[in-house]
Amino acid sequence: MQENMTQETTPQGPGLTTDVYGPTPARPSGANTVVASLQEKEQSTCQTCQTPAVTNGQQNPNFVYAIGSIEPRFPMPSIEKECLQAVSRMNGTSGLSDQQVLKKVLSHPSNRYLARQMCWVFTVEGLETYLLRPRDATDLEQLVEAIRPEPDNNDIDVVIGYRGSLAPPEACNGLILPMVMIEQVYSFDMKSLLKSMPTPEKMSPGQFSPIAQELYKQIIHMADNAGATDEHRAMNYLAVRYDAIYTVCAEQYRNNYSLNSVQVRPSRLSAARKVMDAIFTFTHRETTVTQKWFTRVDVTEEFPYLVSPLSPYYVYEQQV
Repeated sequence: MQENMTQETTPQGPGLTTDVYGPTPARPSGANTVVASLQEKEQSTCQTCQTPAVTNGQQNPNFVYAIGSIEPRFPMPSIEKECLQAVSRMNGTSGLSDQQVLKKVLSHPSNRYLARQMCWVFTVEGLETYLLRPRDATDLEQLVEAIRPEPDNNDIDVVIGYRGSLAPPEACNGLILPMVMIEQVYSFDMKSLLKSMPTPEKMSPGQFSPIAQELYKQIIHMADNAGATDEHRAMNYLAVRYDAIYTVCAEQYRNNYSLNSVQVRPSRLSAARKVMDAIFTFTHRETTVTQKWFTRVDVTEEFPYLVSPLSPYYVYEQQV
């Protein structure tokens, strides 16, 4: 029989990273007309996505914590033509790219009706994965702000919400994808993420950045990581909210270890709540000796949180 145990002491390193996205904005009391059926969160069913609404935490919808990119698209030709009309009425568009003009138009208060009509596609690793549905005006503003005037491969969008049914063909010009009712959207870039992390001792920022980027890419490249399973939600949460995993990885690299695998599985301590163990396995490049570190994440509700800090992971055999 195998058991796992952790040390009593917590290894040195940063705790929860400072939120690089800023404080969560307060939501307005009025509901967004883009989803007229969601005027009150207390209603029993989401008319648009046919998913039970969360009522005092009693329902258990399919939560999503996904990392990818948000792309605005025109759901039908008439909306595209209307947008072109709005562009013709605006000044200061000379010399701007189409992406810059689109953000300028949708950001203008008089064109908010166009933003409500847009189709917001969420892609993961370049694959169309979800159609995003804002719940109120704040969500719509976050979607508009996610439009980058100068798109880059290092741009990162994090979407938190719950998944509904497939969108009808008319929702986005024939594109049929699962709809996600969004609760929060974070938009930043890799440079901002790295800047928010403290550099480990005896290591320069130039040495730390490549290691952190490599670990981040390994996490988001996990097979079929659409942020919909408990395992992927836990891993995505750690990737953007817990800098200790990057610090430990950098220290292991400095000690001539390489990251061999990242595994997420249900914790043996899970009972009334869903707790996941994230295990990082490092192998020495010369001796092939392995070291393991792990942390626990609670994914019971929509917003995951850290249960225990990153600690050495021990496995031993006990005679029964």
